[in-house]
Amino acid sequence: MMASYFDQFLSPYLVGIPLIALAMVLPWVLFPNAAARWLPSRLLSLQAWFIGGFAKQLLLPLGPAGHKWALILTSLMLYIMTLNVLGLLPYTFTPTTQLSVNMALAFPLWLATVLIGMRNQPTVALGHLLPEGTPPLLIPVLIVIETISLLIRPLALAVRLTANLTAGHLLIQLIATGGFVLISVMPTVAGLIFTVLYLLTLLEVAVALIQAYVFVLLLSLYLQENV
Repeated sequence: MMASYFDQFLSPYLVGIPLIALAMVLPWVLFPNAAARWLPSRLLSLQAWFIGGFAKQLLLPLGPAGHKWALILTSLMLYIMTLNVLGLLPYTFTPTTQLSVNMALAFPLWLATVLIGMRNQPTVALGHLLPEGTPPLLIPVLIVIETISLLIRPLALAVRLTANLTAGHLLIQLIATGGFVLISVMPTVAGLIFTVLYLLTLLEVAVALIQAYVFVLLLSLYLQENV
């Protein structure tokens, strides 16, 4: 019984073809394209306002060198947001509940920020491994600790996103299962459970949006250290 709760996180197959690729390509199809008109539609205006506000808020602490990442970070946040929200629909699959997918998103960008720091300001980048004023006896230990903390950053990004989405999906399924079991025995309790389920679904939509923002925000903080 418990194993069935985790079946929703398995990649679906159709004629032996994994559909995770289709699930990851679908968000780009849903975004509205610019029309050849003087006045854009309301949807395009809302999308432009949202992207502009997010880019301004995200890139405010970064210098001009970091502004080159505006397109990448904004596109990544919209992409993860769409994947997370679409995964809350019935009979859908959420690729961001897979640790491998999140690692594939986090590791290249984290590595790019590290390489940029090593190329542009190697002294400052290496200086993060040893805090100023460290006693001489603690220097080797702190260098090892800071190096490990640097290397696990992409894993922390991926695990944070995976754990939050997985926990939300499991909680929704557990509460929904309890509601359907009690609907014929205690309709009043089942009604209360479905009310809680509705509120939890709204909370999960907020979590899906916030986790995408946190993912990109942490990447921007890593970039801020290296530009």
